Order: sequence, then C-alpha cells, then structure tokens
Amino acid sequence: MGAILGISDDEILAVILPVVVYWVYAWMYMALEPYCAKYRLHSKKEEDEMNLVSRGTVIKGVIFQQFLQAMTALLWFLTRGPRNGDGASVEQPTSVYDISKQLLIAMVVKDTHLYFVHRFILHNKYLYKYLHADHHRLVVPYVYGASYVHPIEGFISDISGASLGYIVSGMSARTSIFFFCFISMKNVDDHCGIMHPWNPFHLIFRNNSAYHDLHHQLYGGKYNYDQPFFVFWDKILGTHMPFSIVERAEGGLKIQLEKDYKED
Repeated sequence: MGAILGISDDEILAVILPVVVYWVYAWMYMALEPYCAKYRLHSKKEEDEMNLVSRGTVIKGVIFQQFLQAMTALLWFLTRGPRNGDGASVEQPTSVYDISKQLLIAMVVKDTHLYFVHRFILHNKYLYKYLHADHHRLVVPYVYGASYVHPIEGFISDISGASLGYIVSGMSARTSIFFFCFISMKNVDDHCGIMHPWNPFHLIFRNNSAYHDLHHQLYGGKYNYDQPFFVFWDKILGTHMPFSIVERAEGGLKIQLEKDYKED
C-alpha cells in the first residue's frame, strides 16, 4: 500500500497502528475489568450515573477523532520532503541512545504543548463551554473515552501536540510508530479508572490513572493539567493537586486529597 501512495511502509504503519493499539488496549481493560473491582477508582454505579454522555456517542466521537488523526498523519507523510528510493524520508538511527533521546524530546514537547493548551482552554469560559466541556462530560471516563473530544480541540491539543513532538525530535517514521502507539496506550491507561499495583505505567510515571481522574472531578478541574507523561509543569506553575489513594469502605479505591486542599 505504501508503494501505491508513494510513502514508506513505516509511514503507513505510523498512520494505522496507533488506532489499532488504542482499541486493542481498551478492549484488554474491558476484558480484565471484572477481575479488577478492588482497584477501581469509581464503582460501576458511579460510571453509569455520573457520566453525561452515552457509550455509543463516545465510541462514535472517538472513531471520528481517530479518522482526523489518521488523515492528518497521512497528509503529512504525503507532502513532506524528498525521499530516497524506498520511500523513506528520514534515516532510521541505529543507536539506542539516539532513539531514546528523540523519544524523550518528543514526550516533553507533547506534554508542554498539551499543558498550556489544556490550561488556556479551561480558563477561557467560551472555549471550555464549546470545546473542552465535551470531554468533561465523562466524569468517570470510559476506558475507550480517552480520545472523546471536540474535533477542533482534538486537532489543536492532541493531534498538533503529537505532531510537534515528532517534528521537533527529528525522529524517523519507524520511531514514530512506537511514539504514536505509546501515546495511544498511555491515553487509554490514564482514562481507565483502575489503579492496579503492577501496572508498569504507574510504576514509571507519576502521571497516571488517578492523577488524571482527579482532573475530571468537579474539584479538580483547575488542577493536574499535565498529560500524558510527566507532572513537572503542574509542579512548576502551581497547578499540582497532591492526593493519596485509599480504600473505599464499600470496596475499591478512591482519591483522597491532602488536608490543605480540603480546607480551601
């Protein structure tokens, strides 16, 4: 297919695989959900009663957002600079250090872009009402609802942020496959509402399911803007809301805020 379109197979995979990984990873969580009740941050009853949008609407919204994402990536690969004989446009580094450096740069760029766009939209009443409010209709996010956003916001924040990370880092299309798929998995994980103690993402990143779940609650809307990897901008700019995870009396887990925030 890459030869027909005039782009490399790596570029085709960079367009398609992030969408596939998103749904496979979300399906995995849905399949494991019955066995993870004691690690849930919200009960199934809360999920059914608190959300303001139906599952079907969320699924349709996510599919449309992923269509825009895929078309943006495809157009970029089709219109970028000169290529060599096999259709590749950026040589794939062989050094693990170089690849790791590119991925780290891309992650920092992605987080930085999303933090400031996210914060600006939330502090602008008009933009929040007509753009970001769509995503916050998921008070207890469905695991597959990570990409349920208004299409304009989805392009400005998610698609543009990932694209900037890819461009600034100078990574190849092959490396971008991992980067874009990693973003898909991390976004799903941040919206899964399950704090499993052996989740590798939770062991590596302080920005996790609980960190972002707090942001979806009414008391946390002006905090914890960072997503999906780090928390440094929240800490530097005073929008970090400290919390701990405690057991709920009726089973499962819940977020408990630090005492000083409770008193505010």
